[in-house]
Amino acid sequence: MKIIGKTAGEIFDQIRALIHSGELAAGDLLPSVRELAGELDVNRNTVALAYKRLTDAGFAQSRGRNGTVIRASNGPVEVEGSAPHAVLHDVASGNPAASALPALSELARHIRSTPALYGEPPIRPDLAAAAHQWLAPDLTVPFELNLAHGAVDAVERLLSSYLIAGDRVAVEDPCFLSSISTLHHSRLVAAPVVMDEQGMLVDALAAQLASGVQAVIVTPRAHNPTGFGFSASRAQQIRTLLSHYPEVLVLVDDHFSLLSTQDYHHIVPESSRNWALIRSTSKFLGPDLRLAVIASDSETALRLRQRLNAGTNWVSHILQDMAAGFLIAEQAQTQLQATRQRYCEQREAMTQALIQQGVSVSEHHDGLNIWVPLANGSSDVVLKMAQRGWLVRGGDAFTLGSSSSGLRITVAELDHQDISHFAHALASVLATHRG
Repeated sequence: MKIIGKTAGEIFDQIRALIHSGELAAGDLLPSVRELAGELDVNRNTVALAYKRLTDAGFAQSRGRNGTVIRASNGPVEVEGSAPHAVLHDVASGNPAASALPALSELARHIRSTPALYGEPPIRPDLAAAAHQWLAPDLTVPFELNLAHGAVDAVERLLSSYLIAGDRVAVEDPCFLSSISTLHHSRLVAAPVVMDEQGMLVDALAAQLASGVQAVIVTPRAHNPTGFGFSASRAQQIRTLLSHYPEVLVLVDDHFSLLSTQDYHHIVPESSRNWALIRSTSKFLGPDLRLAVIASDSETALRLRQRLNAGTNWVSHILQDMAAGFLIAEQAQTQLQATRQRYCEQREAMTQALIQQGVSVSEHHDGLNIWVPLANGSSDVVLKMAQRGWLVRGGDAFTLGSSSSGLRITVAELDHQDISHFAHALASVLATHRG
């Protein structure tokens, strides 16, 4: 194998061709900048620029003094949901209950009869007003509104507006599957922050901030997969910590907000230059009708609008009409309260059933899921639960740097009899597993 070229572009193209042909494989160490510059008789800055382009494009990874290596392709990443018509009783999907979602026929009544055309405002006035009412009580600084195609889409667009390949992003550990996937596909590096029942640990986040992360993604409540959320005191500690890092992009993914039984505690300090609070409709309107409203500082809002302008990638005005119609309808609060109470009762019933069976589990959960911690990996437990007829999501896919794992149990579709049977089965499996 021989690398040729006289310009940074030629060297970049040559190495990329060697990767595509298989002559350079994942993990292969490239020649040092000094060595290759000598072989090609070019300035070292030329080789350094070519290597930087390879790193930015995701073909290579810089390891500092240890050199530059060919980067491995990202393997398959687990996603939310389960296969339809599963034979096993599904508690792995992460989905809201279909029976708790509003009927499409009711939502469709709010669609305007005149189709939207190019040039119209990207946010319908009714939705803008409803979104402002939804977000403003939790913010103490001026903000601007934008829309995205759900919370995950919002996070991806926000990260790509500021970050480049190789940048590090602090995230909770365990971490939401879609956040892991977004970071992988954007060629960003996850910087795990261990959490407990009150949210991210302050010391763990402080260590990642001190190491130079460029962004932080936090879930203030109903964290997926654990169901945990910030306490008031922990949120204040995080807020104080972040005030020392005003240059760090702070993204708050409050995806479960209107159905949450926990108070919202804002962790973005007023000194943060770039930030966003994201709230989605997917949990109460359904994943197929998801959109996200985004409150942010003016610079972040401008960058988002440049990526979501009405001529190329607007959020459907039909979806906006349906979302706004639901949010301002008189019966919406009644329906939201009923759904909120339903999920709360299911979580509490599952928690108490597990505790009665001797399963160690926290009593502080919010959202659609219960987290059962495990001292070791989850794959054996998942297999044994499948043999007993239960499809369970193993926690190994969610963990990044921590040695512990767990099981994520989605309670949205379970009745009391299901919960009792599940708790008994899991207790039996865990007893065998420990033995």
